Amino acid sequence: MAETKSELLLRSIFKRNPIGLLVLGICSALAVTGQMTTAFVMSICVTLVVAFSSLTISIVRFQIPGSVRIGIQITVIATLVILIDQILKAFYFELSKQLSIYVGLIITNCIVMGRAEGYAMSNPPIPSFIDGIGNGLGYGFILMSVAFVRELLGAGTLFGIQILPLTTDGGWYVRNGMLALPASAFFLIALLIWILRTIDPEQQEKN
Repeated sequence: MAETKSELLLRSIFKRNPIGLLVLGICSALAVTGQMTTAFVMSICVTLVVAFSSLTISIVRFQIPGSVRIGIQITVIATLVILIDQILKAFYFELSKQLSIYVGLIITNCIVMGRAEGYAMSNPPIPSFIDGIGNGLGYGFILMSVAFVRELLGAGTLFGIQILPLTTDGGWYVRNGMLALPASAFFLIALLIWILRTIDPEQQEKN
């Protein structure tokens, strides 16, 4: 039975989260989750790329020869990534510098390629577009959750706004230096995966 549009959109956030279930796309999660601002922008970028690449590939899927389909998919994805990267540099230069090379590395993100090959190549354009948005939101959910913990406990801020008064400024909170390190994202992602699979045992691997 075909999934409804709402199922396509919402199931990828909790039920089959690309990071939580498939453990894809975690490399960028280590680098951009130190601040919620960069995590938010990265989430939007990935969502746009997944959605529009899936839409484009689905539209032309019958015209793509099987022998070159991966090359065509990469070309479509790379074009969208370059476009987004240039928009960021033109209008949000400081954010673009903070994200550094990680916007460009969306091209190699397994989530983007996985939805293009695994879904868009065999489904109509609108469901492919919605599936892309859902997977982008699922990716963003994990990034924002990790960034929330890392920024709040690591720096005492959210979106750069001071929330917890630091001892250096006469307050009571001492920064957690470990959460400022990219490696801390590994532990937080592992914790989120455990929570998702505890809530929904169907996501656990079968022996």
